[in-house]
Amino acid sequence: MFTTRPELTGDFGMVAGTHWLAAATGMSVLERGGNAFDAAVTAGFVLQVAEPHLNGPGGEVPILLWSEEEQRVSVVCGQGVAPSAATIERFAGLGLDVVPGTGLLAATVPGAFGGWMLMLERWGTWQLADVLAPAIHYAERGVPVLERISATIEQVRDLFADDWPTSAATWLPGGRVPAPGTSLANPVLAATYRRLVAEAQAASSTREGQIAAARDAFYQGFVAEAIAGFSAKTAWRDSSGEVHGGLLTGDDLAGWTASVEEPVTFDYHRHTVCKTGPWGQGPVFLQQLALLSGFDLGGMGHLSADYVHTVVESAKLAFADREAWYGDTDVPMTDLLSEPYNAGRRALVGAEASAELRPGSPGGRIPRLPDRPSAITAPSVPGAVAGVGEPTVGRGVAQRDISPDAERIISPDGAQRIVSPDSAERVMSPDGAERIASPGGAEQVISPDGVVRGDTCHVDVVDRHGNMVSATPSGGWLQSSPTIPELGFCLGTRAQMFWLQEGLPASLRPGARPRTTLSPSFALRDGRPWLAFGTPGGDQQDQWSLNLFLTLVHGGLNLQEAIDAPMFHSEHFPSSFFPRESRPGVMHIEDRVGAAVVAELRRRGHEVEVQDSWSLGRLSAVARDGVFLKAAANPRGAQGYAAGR
Repeated sequence: MFTTRPELTGDFGMVAGTHWLAAATGMSVLERGGNAFDAAVTAGFVLQVAEPHLNGPGGEVPILLWSEEEQRVSVVCGQGVAPSAATIERFAGLGLDVVPGTGLLAATVPGAFGGWMLMLERWGTWQLADVLAPAIHYAERGVPVLERISATIEQVRDLFADDWPTSAATWLPGGRVPAPGTSLANPVLAATYRRLVAEAQAASSTREGQIAAARDAFYQGFVAEAIAGFSAKTAWRDSSGEVHGGLLTGDDLAGWTASVEEPVTFDYHRHTVCKTGPWGQGPVFLQQLALLSGFDLGGMGHLSADYVHTVVESAKLAFADREAWYGDTDVPMTDLLSEPYNAGRRALVGAEASAELRPGSPGGRIPRLPDRPSAITAPSVPGAVAGVGEPTVGRGVAQRDISPDAERIISPDGAQRIVSPDSAERVMSPDGAERIASPGGAEQVISPDGVVRGDTCHVDVVDRHGNMVSATPSGGWLQSSPTIPELGFCLGTRAQMFWLQEGLPASLRPGARPRTTLSPSFALRDGRPWLAFGTPGGDQQDQWSLNLFLTLVHGGLNLQEAIDAPMFHSEHFPSSFFPRESRPGVMHIEDRVGAAVVAELRRRGHEVEVQDSWSLGRLSAVARDGVFLKAAANPRGAQGYAAGR
C-alpha cells in the first residue's frame, strides 16, 4: 500500500516519536555513543520544551524497556501520587463531586523527572548535564511554534491575562500569542535545569551521585520548595469555575520515588505483549487480546466490517472491566486474563452492536461501576475551564459539500465545518463550540466555555546493542494550571482521573496513583524483543495501539503501512477526564475504510462518526526484525518523525 514515508531500516539505531526535534535529538545521542536509555531521556526532556501544550516537567511518564544485558522487560513508573491531604471529604467540603480538570486541586506529585532519572541512573551511561543540554538549549534559544501551540495559547489567552498572570508571563511574550513558525523560548525553565545541573555537580563527582543529587534538588530542594509554596500560598480559578488553592506539600514530594515493576503480559499468536500494571489502563490492551484470541481476525480480512465490529465490541467489554476493576489497588488480573473468564465474555460479542456497559465478574466478584457525577455547569467566566481533558478526538461527519474554494461539512449533530485549502479548519457546533484542526492533523477542541483539550507525547528508541524503550510522557501541559514563576513550568492535573466516590478501585485516596491513561507498549515475538510502540490519545491509546499491533500480526503490513492504515476507536465507555462523559454506541473511523464498511457497521447498530482521512492516532514504533532495526512514525498532524540508520 501507499505510505506517506518509508519504513526506516538499518542496524545502528532508531528513534521515533511525536516531534521531529525529539527524534533528531535522540538519534544524535546514539550517534555520540549513548545507548537507548540515554537517548530516550534526552528526547523526553526535549519534548517538554518542543510540545509544551502536551507535556511538561510537572507531568508524569510511564516507561517500558528491554535491557539487553538483563534480558528482561521492566516498567518504570514515573506516575506521581495524590497528596496526603487529597481526600474525598476534602473535595466534598468544597462542594465538588468531580475533581476539576485544571488548576491546583488536581495536581499529583510530578513524576516525570523522577521516572527519567531512574532510567538514566540504572540503565543509562550519560551524565546528567549531557542529557539536559539539548532541552536547556531549546528552552533558552526557543523552538519553532507549532500551529497547535499557537492555537492552544490563543484559546486560553483571556484566562491567562485575566486569571493566570504567571502563565501569561511565560506563554504570552510581549502580551501576544506567539504566531506559528515563530520562536518560543522558556528561559526560566532553562535556568531551573541549569541550577539542577550546577547543584548536582557541586554535590558529587560521579555520574550516579549527580543524578541522585538532582533528584534530591527536585523533590526535596529548591524545586520542591517552590512547588509547595506555590500550592499553599496561591489560589486560582479552575474548571469548577471557582478559585482554589492546592494540596501538594513538601512532604508529599519528598516521600515519593519512581519505581521499577514487572510488566503485566499476555501471549497472543507467537507474541507476548507487555503493559504497565492496572494502576494505569495498560492491561485493557491485554484484555482485548484475550477476547480476540478466540476469533479468526485474519480470516475476516483486515478492516472489513466483521473485523472492525469484532474489535470494537471486544473493546467495549474490556473497557467496561477497566471501569469496574482498575486502580492502584489489588486488581484480579489473573482472573481477568484467564481463558475461562474470557470465553464467557467472548460469547457476549454478538452480530449487533451493544449499547450497554457490561463489566464482568472475575472469580465471581461483583462488579461496581462509578456513579455519574452531577451535571457540570460551565461557569460564566470566560476560559474558566480551559485546559481540561486529554484526547484530541474530533466528531464525525455525515455530509460533505465540496467546492474548489472550501469544503463545508455537516455533522450528525448539526455542526458545520468550513475547510479552506491550505488553512486550518474551523468548526461551529450547535452548542456554540468551535473546533480548530489543521489539514491531516489531530483536532484541538475548544468549547464555548473555553475548554481546550490537550494531548500527550510518545517516544520509542532501539540501539545497536538491542536495548529498547517505549515511553509516554504527558501532563503538566501549559494550559493545565498556572505556571510556577520561579520554575517556568506548571503542575499536572492527573488527579482528575480519581473518582470522588468511596469504595471504587479508582477512588481518590492519599498516596494513591490515579488510574492513568498513559500506556506505552512493548511486544516480544517468539520470546525475543520485537516492538516498542505507543501513541498519545487518552482513552484511545489502548485502542489505536491495539489497531497497530493487530495490523502487524494479521494484516501483513510493515511498520509504516500499519501506522498509515485507517484508524478507528470507540467512545462507548466513560472518559477518564473531567467531566467524565461517555457516548454509548459511538465509534469513530477514518473515511478511508470506504462507504460500504461504514454502511455495514451502521446496519449492525454502531453509531458511526466518520472522520477525515488522516485524523486518528499519533502512533510511532521501533522494532528489532532479524538483523535489522526498523522505525516508523505518524504522518497525521505533520509533526511526528522517525530517524535512524
